[in-house]
Formats: sequence, C-alpha cells, structure tokens
Amino acid sequence: MHALGGKSIILRIELNGEQMKFAEITAAIAQAGGDIVAIDVISTSSTTSVRDLTVNVTSSEHIDPLVEQVKQLRGAKLVHVSDRTFLLHLGGKIETRPKTPIQNRDDLSRVYTPEVSRVCQAIEEEPDKAFSLTIKRNTVAVITDSSAVLGLGSIHPCAAMPVMEGKAMLFKQLADVDAFPISLDTRDTESIIQTIRHIAPAFGGINLEDIASPRCFEIEERLKQELDIPVFHDDQHGTAVVLYAALINALRTVNKKMDEIKVVVNGVGAAGVACSKILLAGGVQNLIGVDRHGAIHRGETYEQEMWNWYAQHTNPHQETGSLQEVIKGADVFIGLSRGGLLQREDVMQMANDPIVFAMANPVPEIQPHLIEDIAAVIATGRSDYPNQINNVLCFPGIFRAALDCRASTINEEMKLAAAEAIANVVQPHELNASYIIPSVFNEKIVPSIRQAVIKAAIRSGAAKKIPKQFHADS
Repeated sequence: MHALGGKSIILRIELNGEQMKFAEITAAIAQAGGDIVAIDVISTSSTTSVRDLTVNVTSSEHIDPLVEQVKQLRGAKLVHVSDRTFLLHLGGKIETRPKTPIQNRDDLSRVYTPEVSRVCQAIEEEPDKAFSLTIKRNTVAVITDSSAVLGLGSIHPCAAMPVMEGKAMLFKQLADVDAFPISLDTRDTESIIQTIRHIAPAFGGINLEDIASPRCFEIEERLKQELDIPVFHDDQHGTAVVLYAALINALRTVNKKMDEIKVVVNGVGAAGVACSKILLAGGVQNLIGVDRHGAIHRGETYEQEMWNWYAQHTNPHQETGSLQEVIKGADVFIGLSRGGLLQREDVMQMANDPIVFAMANPVPEIQPHLIEDIAAVIATGRSDYPNQINNVLCFPGIFRAALDCRASTINEEMKLAAAEAIANVVQPHELNASYIIPSVFNEKIVPSIRQAVIKAAIRSGAAKKIPKQFHADS
C-alpha cells in the first residue's frame, strides 16, 4: 500500500528585492534538485514580497538539502516549510457527520431523549435489529496494535493512526463503507482479543491491520470463533486475494496451469502463510515456503506452530536447502520478505517463462529492470512499476459484500471468489505481461467483488441475509 514517489513541499519565502532577484531563488532551488510547479504571491511592499513556492522533489531525502540551500541565500528569508503530505493530515483525514441535522426540539427528542428509548428497547428485544437501526449495518473497525506497520515496523500506537485513517478513507471512497480507525495501546494477545470482543457490538466487521506474526494468527482465529461478524486480517488475506488474482492472469499469459506449476514463497510470515493457503485452495500442488533457515519441510519441528502446519501441507517432494537451491525449476517466485534477496542468477535457474512477484516494500526482492529480459511476468508491491499487488484492490469490495449479506465470516470460498472477480476485471483483449491486475481506481472492481463474494457467501452458508437482487440465485 505504501509506495515510493515524488514529494511536494511549499516554501514560504520573504524576498528583499533590493538584495536579490527572484530568479536567483529559482536557480538555487533548481540547482538543489527542486522543480517549482506553482508560485503564489502572499503579500508585497515597495521593498519586499512574500511568496509560496510549491516545489516537487524526487524523494524525501532531497528536502533537507534543498531547504538548507535556500536558507543560505542572502536577501531571502525562509519563513516556513510546509510538506503537502503533512498538510493533508492536519487535524486527521476523516470526520463524522450527522445524516440528519438537528434543528429543533422535536428533532432532538427523536434522535436522543426521550424517543430514542423506543429504538433501544426494540434492539433489546431483538438484537439483530442493530443491523438496521444503528451504524453497525455499514461500519467496520480498522484495528491495529501498531506492531508491524508496513515499512516502519513496530511504532507507537499514536504513530500508527495516520495509516488507519487512510484505510478508513479508502473504505469510504471506494466502497461506501464507514470505517473507524482504532490503535490499541497493548501488544498482549489476550488483551487485544478481549478489547476487540468488548467493542464489537458497535461494528458490522473487524479489519485487523499491521499486527505482527505469529500473534496475528491467534488473534484472528480466536476472534473468528468468538464473534458473529467477519474478522479479516488484511495484511494476510487482502494480500493473498490480490496475489492469487494476479497469478491467475499471469498464468494465462504464459499458458500454464495452476495445478502443474512449482511455486516458491520466500518469507513465511503472516502474508506468506495466507498467500500459501489461498494458492493451495486454488489448486497449486507443488508449493515450497522458504524463510531465513531455508525451505520448510516435514523433517523439522518448528517453534512456530503455524510453521509446523505449513510443513505438513506444503513441499510435497520434501526439498531442503536455501532459496537458491529450491528455486531451481520453479515456475513462480513469490517474495514477501525483504529487498535484495533474489539475484538474477536465481531467476535464470527457474523454469521457462518464469513469473516473479517481488512484493517486498519499499525495496523489492529484485529490481524489475534486472530481470525484464528473462522473466515472462514481473509484479511488485509498488505503484511505480507495472502490476502492483495492492490489497486496496480487495478489502473495500470484500467488506462491502460481507456487510450487505451480513456474513458471519469471510471464508476461503469468499476469498477465492474475490480473487477471481479481480482477475476477470482485466478483459482478455487487455491482458498482457505488463497488465495482469487492474488499477485500484477501476470502478468495476468493487461491484464485481461484491457480486462474486455475496454469491460465494450464500453458497457456503456464511450469509445471514440474501439481498433482493440475489433471491433468484438462492
């Protein structure tokens, strides 16, 4: 979700026209690597002027040297620097608003006291009415313990809030799902489970986010058992759904079948396990997981219980050794680890028409340009390369569907349906090695996922409600 790209800052400069010319400022900024894209005059006098210069730089690392160079200019006073990203976050990025204004005593009595008691009593008598008479019907909690924030790792609970707010924005804009960001000040598994269980009555779904492995496995499994609303750890399953969608189309481009390929998954953490599970469910038979100590296999007993499960369900030929050893003859490499772990020589040992999904962020396991002549299809987690594997493609639509059919869970059948829906948004005449996955702004994605996932929820018994347009299919 987080990708590198250009940065934009606003420099407010007070210029003494008797000491220097404005052209000298623009030249200094250009020399420091800045590109002035807008100039706004704030005030002027006979000798001075104050202007806001909007400057693009290629990365955050260029901001400080550029600012220092401007500070050294004689006759130019740097009043302040505004990072446009920070400006966007001032006061937070989301807000709550009433759907109906309260304009008089009668309105007040209906939304609050005394009339609201009638609604409370109706829900008390039939708790399921909360889905129609409260925000539960369309609201998801986006919850983190801030222990595994993408690109940052373990950070303070307050520091994780901008990410959670951004997720809430995407829910609303892409799928009209109301979402509320919650960052918990605890890393204790039991405390997290109990806290979420206690606040769950207000929500129609729980989106877990940025919780470290292996703690995330137990938290999700326990909550799925204890709550009657869907619980979805997006770092695991959102990534898995989009990866599977991308692989469906990648295999179409090279004319290979899911049940005939050899897949190597490098990085068997939360996302690696979820991606492996959906690939197994989708028909992959020869899948090998590799972590720091090499290939996971049944000949070892691991401290992580999830790895023991993994060993029992993958690596059918019991291959052992390092990534460089087990990647020989592989059709697909899936990287969910860290940058620089895959070498060009490794890809050269793969099968014909190798597919490489180097998804580490911000630095992929191998830079695409190093293998573009030997890999048939390349995907990354970044937006500045083709084929971005981005879980934004998944979670808005899958929760839209789950809320609309009041699903009690988001099961494997629903996830597979979501992946196939995403893959099918790319039409056959559009499909090529550089376009195996649609843009996150493609307006067909959420409706397509909603349609497919609701059908899967109904078939699998997860749906508690059948929306009107699906009655004919039931």
